[in-house]
Amino acid sequence: QVQVSESGGGLVQAGGSLRLSCAASRSIFTIFSMGWYRQAPGKQRELVALILSTGNTNYADSVKGRFTISSDNSKKTAYLQMNNLKPEDTAIYYCNVQGTFVLGSVANSWGQGTQVTVSS
Repeated sequence: QVQVSESGGGLVQAGGSLRLSCAASRSIFTIFSMGWYRQAPGKQRELVALILSTGNTNYADSVKGRFTISSDNSKKTAYLQMNNLKPEDTAIYYCNVQGTFVLGSVANSWGQGTQVTVSS
């Protein structure tokens, strides 16, 4: 069963914008946090932005002022609005959802990733 799914990636020119969406399945009963990570070729996966169930957010320094994370708790969905994209933002973007499943076990689920390519 797919627990986390992402959408919204694509090819954009430098300076452009994209909006990524992440949806958690109903099997994840309680959500503590939803986060966006990215992995560029030859590099480790890194945190881009995180939003807690309280609404608190955290961003990587490299995206502060350009990216905005938000969530709709009723839909168990998180969004990443990416503005003023740069070629160095090119990567596969993954969504991570942490919480609990219906029966109470820990959920730490990843999506399959969505490619973001920024051309110069």
